[in-house]
Amino acid sequence: MPTLALALLLAVWPAAAPAQVKLLENERAFAFAGRGLDDRTVEARFVVADGYYLYRDKLRFSLDGAVLAAAPALPPGKLKDDEFFGKVETYRGMVLVKLPLDAGAPGRPVTIRAESQGCADVGVCYPPQVQQITVTMPVAGGKPGVPVEAAPEKKRWFN
Repeated sequence: MPTLALALLLAVWPAAAPAQVKLLENERAFAFAGRGLDDRTVEARFVVADGYYLYRDKLRFSLDGAVLAAAPALPPGKLKDDEFFGKVETYRGMVLVKLPLDAGAPGRPVTIRAESQGCADVGVCYPPQVQQITVTMPVAGGKPGVPVEAAPEKKRWFN
């Protein structure tokens, strides 16, 4: 009889164990993209996945091929009493930041480097990451460029 009880317990045990949380890769949790809005402005964009947040004070931007005219004006975040960093401002969803250039760069390539850090709601923080993209600036009076993603989704033929 004890052997039957042990066999039943072992059969049920995996179902009773808590499900493991599968975390997204850093570049999927905090997807970075950018585009040239006009010949003097670059738009940087983060799309933060559901269940994740990005720290406002950990965002930094730099450019190659152009010079920033001023420090980027980051949008206000939502206050959070964070278990890792105390009271902080965080972003969820989409974050857009305009990067003003010191001089026009019509038709030229500009590399945008974004440093960021964020966490998952399940209590896991990611290390700081740097993502970069190169965009071609629109000509003066031209339409904004198409967003360039730092880590585009790869096609999968099989699941």
